[in-house]
Amino acid sequence: MLFSGKRIAPGQHSSSGNLTMAHNRTISLNIGWKALLKDAGLEPQHLLRKAGLPDDTFSRTERGLNIEEYIRFWRALEVETNDPAFPLPLVERVSAEVFDPPLFAALCSTNMMQAVQRLARYKQLIAPMVLEIVVEHSGILTVSPRWLSAINIPSSLQIAELAFLLRLLKLATREPVTAVKVTLPQLPARIQDGHLTRFFGTAVAHGEKPAISFSAADALRPFLTVNEGMWQIFEPELRRRLSTLDETASTTERVQAVLLELLPGNEATIEKTAERLGMSKRTLQRRLESEGGNFRTLVNICRENLARHYLSHTHLSGYEIAFLLGFEDPNSFYRAFMAWTGLFPYTTLFRSSKLRKPSEGACVLMERAHQVKQTR
Repeated sequence: MLFSGKRIAPGQHSSSGNLTMAHNRTISLNIGWKALLKDAGLEPQHLLRKAGLPDDTFSRTERGLNIEEYIRFWRALEVETNDPAFPLPLVERVSAEVFDPPLFAALCSTNMMQAVQRLARYKQLIAPMVLEIVVEHSGILTVSPRWLSAINIPSSLQIAELAFLLRLLKLATREPVTAVKVTLPQLPARIQDGHLTRFFGTAVAHGEKPAISFSAADALRPFLTVNEGMWQIFEPELRRRLSTLDETASTTERVQAVLLELLPGNEATIEKTAERLGMSKRTLQRRLESEGGNFRTLVNICRENLARHYLSHTHLSGYEIAFLLGFEDPNSFYRAFMAWTGLFPYTTLFRSSKLRKPSEGACVLMERAHQVKQTR
């Protein structure tokens, strides 16, 4: 299953040619960068001048950098540090106080799986890029940043993007987690493999694109920074900013993107979806009808596609799949699957394994979801 700011049908891969979601064509370089650079022993104003950028770049919230300007800024960083591994100590200094709201929203998530889904949707607010997210057969989570530009992206910048994802996971879980796999199209010429291996916890391999993979256990490891209250504060502003980029997306696609987050919490209602999209329930119904669909059908299609994928390509138990699809219990999931397909989920057509107990991470998440439901 792969996401690029929206859910793609299992097994499919997106490309810039078929993306219908609009994206920001500038890169946000906010005031938090000044503290980050200072902590790294760099002088922000000197760096801006070296890159040929205005002295007030960090405080100009109304305008970001275009891709050429940002590459100049990054090249200036490379020259100033004179260290091909400079992204690693820089990323290690990242903390919540330097996050832009879309990035801070990731920290408020329940786990890494939800965090990268939020980043995939909201990162387009701060850079002309998408995050491709794949859940492999074993449940391994793989994230690959892809820039929407023909310009050659420096290897150090690709390393920084991957390193940030690992830093996010460590910061949120307070655990010494490591990646299970890291790939780069090309390593910086002067960087020593040992630097990258120590940081990522695994040797970096050559690959077609930059990507980092996390184990299923780490992807579902609970975030200690989960903060639904803070998320509720940030979300309206994020939705407002995203709406200016979503004008070319169909209502159906926007609903599918919202269902991505609502299903695991058993909140996939038309009222909650309309609220997330900043429109009334009636308006949402009317727009879906104009596109030849309806909300309940979209929910069922989304659930069925995800169920088929989980059953065919992962080792998730019935408990875990039911939770991820927003069902109260496995029996509810089984009955729904029978209604969709006429088959029991665990027939040999999908999987021959028996029903297993949920993993420890899934138990924590299901218990938390149950507690939330009890308070409503």
